[in-house]
Amino acid sequence: TRGRGARPGGRRGDPKSGGQGPGRAPSAIPPFALPQIYALNRVMTELEQQQFDSFCKQMQGGGE
Repeated sequence: TRGRGARPGGRRGDPKSGGQGPGRAPSAIPPFALPQIYALNRVMTELEQQQFDSFCKQMQGGGE
């Protein structure tokens, strides 16, 4: 039996893993792509807000 916290392939400070785990994807994004990501995030947030406003208007309209 294994003790508590014993995991195969360890995650913390394991030199074999090289710091490339499933939770490490953002570090693979090249720095030049960040402004594009932020711009896309802004556009998607605005679109989501517009859709939410439209939904709220439909809900307030009742049976219209």
